[in-house]
Amino acid sequence: MTIYLVSKNAQGKHMETITENQKVAAKKKIKNMFGHIDLRTEEYCPIRDVMALASDKWSILIILNLGYSQVLRFNKLKKYVFGISNKVLSERLKNLETDGYLERTMYPEVPIRVEYKLTDFGHAYLQKLIELTEWITQYSDVVMDRRKEAKAN
Repeated sequence: MTIYLVSKNAQGKHMETITENQKVAAKKKIKNMFGHIDLRTEEYCPIRDVMALASDKWSILIILNLGYSQVLRFNKLKKYVFGISNKVLSERLKNLETDGYLERTMYPEVPIRVEYKLTDFGHAYLQKLIELTEWITQYSDVVMDRRKEAKAN
């Protein structure tokens, strides 16, 4: 059973308080996922080996932009993912394609036209990213306020 206690912080914003039941439930889920793995000796770790690629800042922005625009060419992606270099964008696109998050279509035209779009697998991951993005949007002010307080002290 999930119970959220809602309170207001110093700025008057609504905050959710995690109950002890939620903490215990989270611990059980983590134990079920990773309890059988010795992360110090195991060569395969789902977080390190699968999520690391798909959850770096550039890959997340690529996936979110492809989720919004459906199909994009390289230069449009570069424009939307501000600050990414051609090399890094190319590497991330290749890795995301290899892992099945996106599909690359090359058209035999002059000049060559290449388009990228999310696969069904990529769309499933996009749904989780949207949930995370909503959480970030909800709590970003809290994080920024805490950073300001820490800097002031």
